[in-house]
Amino acid sequence: MTAIPVTTQPETLTNTHLLVIVLAQFAGTSLWFAGNAILPNLQPLLSTNSLNGWITSAVQLGFISGTLVYTLYGIPDRFPATRVFLISALVAAAFNLLFLVVPLRPETVLLSRFGVGFFLAGVYPVGMKIAADWFRPVLGRAMGFLVGALVLGTALPHLIRGVGTTLPYQGVLLSVSALAIVGGLLLAFIIPSKPVTNRRTRISVKVFSLLNKPGDLRAGIIGYFGHMWELYTVWAFLPALLLIYAHAHPDYLFNQSVWVFLGIGAGFVGCAGGGLLALRVGSRRVATIQLVISGLCTALIPLMIQAPPALFLLYLLVYGITISGDSPQLTTLISANAPDEVRGSLLTLVTCFGFSITILSIQTMAWLLPQTGGSVWAFWLLVPGPVLGLWGLKK
Repeated sequence: MTAIPVTTQPETLTNTHLLVIVLAQFAGTSLWFAGNAILPNLQPLLSTNSLNGWITSAVQLGFISGTLVYTLYGIPDRFPATRVFLISALVAAAFNLLFLVVPLRPETVLLSRFGVGFFLAGVYPVGMKIAADWFRPVLGRAMGFLVGALVLGTALPHLIRGVGTTLPYQGVLLSVSALAIVGGLLLAFIIPSKPVTNRRTRISVKVFSLLNKPGDLRAGIIGYFGHMWELYTVWAFLPALLLIYAHAHPDYLFNQSVWVFLGIGAGFVGCAGGGLLALRVGSRRVATIQLVISGLCTALIPLMIQAPPALFLLYLLVYGITISGDSPQLTTLISANAPDEVRGSLLTLVTCFGFSITILSIQTMAWLLPQTGGSVWAFWLLVPGPVLGLWGLKK
């Protein structure tokens, strides 16, 4: 009898494979802030100025709903991860284009952003699961580059908007949707999925009990929650902060969209550099250092608004580097200490709660800024975030 050959998978993948995962993550997450980048174009067409907070919160609410559904049904652990990533990226890209084919109204814009967020639940945390599955020995480095890709993807629509000043908003949306589709296909065709070991078909809530497991897992989770209070609100209101800065320096002209890209995109340096440093000093220490610096940067906002442009840009870059750079190392602490059979679900659940926190901070900031007449002191609302994160990491 002729033996049937057995196909085996490699134990680990190469750095080239990691690059593919990083590029796919970058492409998929470019959908995240596409709505914010085109908001100046949409507001006159919609005759409203009240979407700044809600256009971000709609994505966050969608992401929260999606991560909850993906977690309860164990989708990241029950199905091949690359297939989940591809399908989610395709559907998110389609939702990104929704209000190009239906009447342009505030509710259709918010529905589009909600749908994008819902299916990004199968992109961001599933991309982290894929990296955790294949790059366990160097997970801090892998997560650094992976979350760095998320940061660059988030910043990209602002660069497209800033450089292509004559590009209509439809072109911005089509560009990022095409990029997300290509990223999903690239990952699905090149990266293998680990064999599926979790075949449950019923809703399970057991993964919730892991949230309070003592040790590095709980430290990473608390640190991540504190970090999330600060991060997305800064990203969402960075255009508003730069507008305040422009009013304080009327004689200095600068491309605000490009500066937003630089402020957010600088996080790639913090993520990737922190990942390399974590191989030598550990993820917990790198996350702690970056939380300290980003917290100080938040506290210094009222002072730095009066700084000359060169100094303010340098401050903005340092802020961007550190406010994002702690995220992959906090995720590494969670991933490395999560049980293998529910790692994808736990990562998805933690991001669900983390993004729930962003809704509260974003909406509070959206209310507080007008109440204070657009005062930069409103940004002190974010200081408790890194304080909580540092407390969690010290436990």
